[in-house]
Amino acid sequence: MCILLGMASQSERSGGKRQLVAQTAQHMRERIFASPPGTQIGSLPDLARDFEVGIVTVQQAARILEHEGVLEVRRGPGGGYYGRRPDRADLERLMFAFMREEPASRREVLDITSLLFNRLCASAARCTDEVQRENLRKVAERIAMSDDGKMIGPLEADLQDALFHMVDRPLFELLTRVALGFAQNDDASQNLTGVFELEQWKHSRHRIIEAILQQDPELAQFEANRQNREVLVRLYNLDDY
Repeated sequence: MCILLGMASQSERSGGKRQLVAQTAQHMRERIFASPPGTQIGSLPDLARDFEVGIVTVQQAARILEHEGVLEVRRGPGGGYYGRRPDRADLERLMFAFMREEPASRREVLDITSLLFNRLCASAARCTDEVQRENLRKVAERIAMSDDGKMIGPLEADLQDALFHMVDRPLFELLTRVALGFAQNDDASQNLTGVFELEQWKHSRHRIIEAILQQDPELAQFEANRQNREVLVRLYNLDDY
């Protein structure tokens, strides 16, 4: 009985420690975003005193914030903890890490990628920037001229990049890139060659691009929904979509 009580007490202490670290990280996060990027938010002893916690707690909280890309630890003379703003690569890394830790089913990945790609195509169809539209035409030409199934992956990436440039929606782009990238990095899709026939893929992308260049959002979304789901269904071997 005493042993069980001791184990419970140790577990409670461990949970309390994690909560204290999380609270300290949140306090540091708030201080970081209350100041311009590059501002020193304090030294290790300063932060421990300000938040009334131990130095080890601050160090553990700092590691969390470093991983988030919002904190830079500088050592030596003039060192300390400096706030920064995460770039897109930091955010993508964190979202990928979360999806790896909380793995979605293939069906969920299919739903997410299909929905976001459909919306991406519809949004691109509203683009009136002729420079970006010409860039999409050039991608279409490269797709049409391709005769090697190994080029499907690179050409698909080129198409997505062209569409992102046509859509000035940073958060939407971030979410779409992460979802599509996660799907493409899944074990089921490591080798795109042979999953579907090159000519079928080229035809499907041609129809989507044509709808976008016609500036018809509804048609672009319809074609993306129809063609992209056909590809993903074959990719994930789903027969109930």
